[in-house]
Amino acid sequence: MLAAEGYRAIAGVDEAGMGCLAGPVYAAAIILPLKARLGIVRDSKTLSPLQRERLIDGLKSVAVAWAVGRATWEEVDEINVRRAGELASRRAVEALGIVPDFVITDAFPIAGLAMSQKAVIHGDILVKSVAAASVIAKVERDREMTMLEARYPGYGFARHKGYGTAAHLEALGRLGPCAIHRKTYAPVRACVASGAPEPHR
Repeated sequence: MLAAEGYRAIAGVDEAGMGCLAGPVYAAAIILPLKARLGIVRDSKTLSPLQRERLIDGLKSVAVAWAVGRATWEEVDEINVRRAGELASRRAVEALGIVPDFVITDAFPIAGLAMSQKAVIHGDILVKSVAAASVIAKVERDREMTMLEARYPGYGFARHKGYGTAAHLEALGRLGPCAIHRKTYAPVRACVASGAPEPHR
């Protein structure tokens, strides 16, 4: 439909890490060829880590342009996670080597964009460029969380990537929050209030 209206550089955008207790929020933006065939690409949450890793290089190679944006854990605490996700998404769009003439997002619009956009509920399922963006954002964020495991050992970031798993909550109670934990999130606040050890830096 958009191609029929004359749009050519259509960017799909999606975020990763919104529900995590620790780490940054990532977003990816990708412009695909209008007739791109992507095989099993779909919402990253429905794919295994191995499937995502196998897909990402192919997605990047077929893309007309792609980029990631990032909002830090400090920004999540300062402006809330929804606005941080929007910030990461805007950074991803602005980092594209090509200025898109239309942007499609998953569920929420991005304030401050100069171009036309549409927020599609379940866009990561219904729109192939948004699904592709979800894969890139998820893989790139997971890679950073794996690297952060070495800096903040004991929390299991390489395994759970900052999500509130039972193992993560146990480690949080035992070690206290570290510098990359989102201090405004209820489980982290509760841990601090209960007298957990001082945060690791």
